[in-house]
Amino acid sequence: MVSQPPPSDSRPAGPHTGHDAFHPDLPESTPGSAPLRARLHHVRAGALDGDTAQSGGMRRFAAISGRTVGSERIWMGQTHVAPGTASSDHHHGASETAIHVVAGHPEFVFLDDAHGEPEEIRISTGPGDYVFVPPYVPHREENPSPEEEAVVVIARSTQEAVVVNLPGLYVLRELPEDAEA
Repeated sequence: MVSQPPPSDSRPAGPHTGHDAFHPDLPESTPGSAPLRARLHHVRAGALDGDTAQSGGMRRFAAISGRTVGSERIWMGQTHVAPGTASSDHHHGASETAIHVVAGHPEFVFLDDAHGEPEEIRISTGPGDYVFVPPYVPHREENPSPEEEAVVVIARSTQEAVVVNLPGLYVLRELPEDAEA
């Protein structure tokens, strides 16, 4: 079973009602007050947004996104993969994706044809490891453990969690025509 982030607590964000912890001198965010991009944002672990793009076998939660904090060039959040499950084959469009393994031993699978024939490559990871996924590269995340959930923190170079589900893995030979240079 995929766990959810812990429930949000109801503590006020700062020492004064209506102020956030990083800017107690700024008024509450109301029309005419400091714009979203002029202040820091604190996203509590229990306030992650589960209304994100999904792939089968995974559950993504946004922390930093255009919708949650007004970011324009980055998305960051958590992905939970239940024991004994795998995501659908997918890619993340023009987005570069950086992954940090927090818990479990997820595996990342893609096809490589560096030696002439497409070969399935499986990267086995553990807590503290990092994985980089270039734009448009078809891949799949798997959690081979029958008991332990895998949890990763993901950062993307786009403001939202771009997920393009695919019918299968294939070797990326060139970027799509609509790809950003």
